Amino acid sequence: MHCLIVGKVWPEPNSTAAGRRVIDLIEALHCAGYAVSFASAAEKGPYRADLRNLGVTEHAIAVNDSGFDHWIRELSPNVVIFDRFMTEEQFGWRVELACPQALRILETSDLHCLRDARAESVKTNAPANLKNAVALREIASILRCDGTLIISEVEMEILQSEFGIDPELLLYWPFLIDAPDVQQFNSYEKRKHCILIGSFLHAPNLDAARWCRDMIWPKIRKELPETELHIYGSYGDKYASELNAPKQGILYKGRAEDALETMAQYRVNLAPLRFGAGLKGKVFDGFLTGTPTVCSLIGAEGITGALGWGCTISEDPDLFAQAAVATYQTVAVWTEVQTAGQAILKERFLREVWQPKLGAWLSAVASDLEGRRQRNFTGQMLRHHHHRSTEYMSRWIEAKNRKAD
Repeated sequence: MHCLIVGKVWPEPNSTAAGRRVIDLIEALHCAGYAVSFASAAEKGPYRADLRNLGVTEHAIAVNDSGFDHWIRELSPNVVIFDRFMTEEQFGWRVELACPQALRILETSDLHCLRDARAESVKTNAPANLKNAVALREIASILRCDGTLIISEVEMEILQSEFGIDPELLLYWPFLIDAPDVQQFNSYEKRKHCILIGSFLHAPNLDAARWCRDMIWPKIRKELPETELHIYGSYGDKYASELNAPKQGILYKGRAEDALETMAQYRVNLAPLRFGAGLKGKVFDGFLTGTPTVCSLIGAEGITGALGWGCTISEDPDLFAQAAVATYQTVAVWTEVQTAGQAILKERFLREVWQPKLGAWLSAVASDLEGRRQRNFTGQMLRHHHHRSTEYMSRWIEAKNRKAD
């Protein structure tokens, strides 16, 4: 069996949670017996993972290029996973024509329409409009595919209640976490200062850093005048001047070469996210290093289930700051938040529980592929009508480029 992952970008597991998600996918596919190839039309950045070390065959492809059709026909994968809906828009119709019996699976990473709706809501102070322009594309992509991987239980519910997606088309498949050895955690006494971390290519992280700088950190600093906030993030150097304020105890540190090793030195992890979607990698980094995380409702979304967090979760700057101060200076609170994080990991995200579910689900989809496609009549309509428009636009661009050459 062979699975092709078509990526929007080459994965950077040390830079983004989405990059780590791709590595989880690859490892789960290998465990299910799949040979794995990864293809992308993006340039290979300096921080990308060398997938060949993971036993993955790498391929450079191009958009609007019929060479992809011939190549994938020769490759003849059993499963094609599109990393984000934009990739499915570009290559999904080509896969369908060249390899009609291949499973077409969408990996959302997180719901982009939800993230955009929340971003607009923060900007305008109006209720979030989920049925936006991005949703028209993203939901159509979900319906065109044979199945979609969803990282958050909250997004599973939204897709079904707000957009009427048949649960048969969805698989809840969260982050896969190996339980850490709590005996190896740095103690409360060996840690100091607060950390805020995240890729600054991701708009919610930049907004969180600015909001923390302006609305939250001054309140924390007033109570903890010797404490510093250290901001780490990949691709954030152009924001360094505005995020580095030593007189206020804020130090911009740039990229963390090893996020876990870096976070393990800090006493409190701050995740004041005001918008976003999916699961937050920075929160899981806190769990993995025993670094208590104080976060907003968005930061904790999809993570806690029915379990406790150990401190207040709030998007109110005053309450957020109070929780951070209490967690920082009170050993009992600090320990309670750390312990709650370990309980959440073990109850809800263990690799040994979730890793096998991907292969089992793919087998179930493959065993009833034609039946599922027949039952998904809306998906049939989209492939017949709307998706043809993207096909012919791509063919037109290709013809235009060929004429120019």
